Amino acid sequence: MSPGALAAFGPMAAQQTHPDSPGARVGLGEIAVQWGRIGCIGFGGPPVHISLLRRLCVSQRRWLSDSDFERALAASSILPGPSSTQLSIYCAWRLRGARGALVGGLAFILPGLVLILGLSALFLAGSPPRLVRGAGMGAGCAVAAVAVRAGLQIATPMWQRAGRADRWTLLVYALAGAAATATLGSWLVLVLLGCGALELTRRRLRAGAGGLGAFALPVFAAVRAGRAALVWTALKVGALAFGGGFVIVPLMQSDAVGTYHWMSHSQFLCAVALGQVTPGPLVQTVAAVGYAAGGLGWGLLAAAVAFLPSFSFVMLGAGRYQRLLSNHLAEAFLAGAAPASAGAIVGSAVPLTLALGEGWQYPLLGASALALLVARLPIVATLLACGAIGALLAGLGAPVLP
Repeated sequence: MSPGALAAFGPMAAQQTHPDSPGARVGLGEIAVQWGRIGCIGFGGPPVHISLLRRLCVSQRRWLSDSDFERALAASSILPGPSSTQLSIYCAWRLRGARGALVGGLAFILPGLVLILGLSALFLAGSPPRLVRGAGMGAGCAVAAVAVRAGLQIATPMWQRAGRADRWTLLVYALAGAAATATLGSWLVLVLLGCGALELTRRRLRAGAGGLGAFALPVFAAVRAGRAALVWTALKVGALAFGGGFVIVPLMQSDAVGTYHWMSHSQFLCAVALGQVTPGPLVQTVAAVGYAAGGLGWGLLAAAVAFLPSFSFVMLGAGRYQRLLSNHLAEAFLAGAAPASAGAIVGSAVPLTLALGEGWQYPLLGASALALLVARLPIVATLLACGAIGALLAGLGAPVLP
């Protein structure tokens, strides 16, 4: 994020809920129960999480006004990282300040995190049974189609909102992100930041304000291996994912499979599928990567690092959300980084398809693409169906990877 955008975040403003408001009477226990319930039933990604939070906080309990909720959602969408997670933390912060944010955020995250770590122990540890490997390979077949659908869902509203003159620029950023995913691996993050900086420069020059001046892209040194490498990968996932949760997939794949060899291609596809079929934010997929890298402790470490930026953004800067919404530097940066992220998500379908290892997986990929992109069937149901078909084929003797 640019220095001007970061300036929107300072010490938490005194913008807590008024003591006489309904939110002031909400106990931490109720926040834990209600946010935990959403964390348990929130299958389907950010649209489902946002709908459940709106129903709870605006429609049913009237803890927040509709305009307050919309402003919080808009600010969460500008920030990097998982927007629905940040929204859940912010809504709890509005009710009980920093303690509410911590309790609500953890209650929202932990159910899915516990489930994905348990499934990781089954699918990724040691040598799982043949049927389990077949199920993982079957669900992994659909991941490339899920990526295309996720990227298009992000890109389509951008294209519709953009004027005719701006659509060419948007297309260039999207193509840059797609090409970077297919060719640059772990350096994709520099392309996302570069597109944001380029759009920021373009708008400042068009407004006659000059270039970026002191703004410079950070230069990242390669981390050799071990816990530091896992922390760096998780930090990219939590702090540098612009435009949608699925952009974490290309950000993780090169590190997890190619650079540090924590997992095989097939295991990575299985991990992404696990992140889709469990409730809660997709960012928790990084816990499966951490588990494959070093067991339960590493999985918890990866999750803690990935979610730390979301808690930090809200607990340190929620009082300045309104300033963030009116910050033109943040808006300009996101206008470049977000389409690049959408392109990166769509482009990730190429390495995800190349990661398939057996011939029977390609027809299943084609069928899942028809189900998700043409018939528009639910993602979770499609992944579960592909997993069941994979287990059935493995039981009938189809080859499965060790």
